[in-house]
Amino acid sequence: MPRNLSSSMLAELNKAILRPVLFVEITMANETVYLWSGYNYFSWNGHSWAGVGSLGGISVIEEAGTVEAKGITLTLSGFDAALLADVVGHFRLGLPVLVYLGVMDQSNQLIGTPVVAWAGRIDQPVIDVSQTAAEISINCENRLLDMNTLVYRRYNNEDQQIDHPGDRAFEFVNSLQEITIYWGRTPNSTNNV
Repeated sequence: MPRNLSSSMLAELNKAILRPVLFVEITMANETVYLWSGYNYFSWNGHSWAGVGSLGGISVIEEAGTVEAKGITLTLSGFDAALLADVVGHFRLGLPVLVYLGVMDQSNQLIGTPVVAWAGRIDQPVIDVSQTAAEISINCENRLLDMNTLVYRRYNNEDQQIDHPGDRAFEFVNSLQEITIYWGRTPNSTNNV
């Protein structure tokens, strides 16, 4: 996927020492969670991003030259097992997930604007609980996976009423299925085939 990188970000990417940073935006049932790969809180894009440091992880983000839906796995470990019911209760399959990639300079200032490295939706969470801590892995699927979903929509009046109640544009579509239309002649004219 092509990305528009700022000139300052491109210059930082070409330096000998690279300080990448990841921002993850996960939409839950009741709120949107903002996490980043550093420590403490970081303010960017109008949000306060909570640092997960070494407790968070992201699987490899793959891209291919062909059109393929490549998923990722987000992992968060080390949180209290008592909070697990609250965390799991807010998962809803299909809600959006965004992963941004940015770079920082030596004084931990964000350079340029981070770019979207991956976009998709929440799939199935996998939970691993020990006696004292819990680890949750969230499988996320690419939006391209929606191309495999059949669309059960039709060009008929019933389907039109779902989106546009009262619209009569498709009212007579069903009656047109077996009708014979005479174009330019009447049915009783001679030489009519």
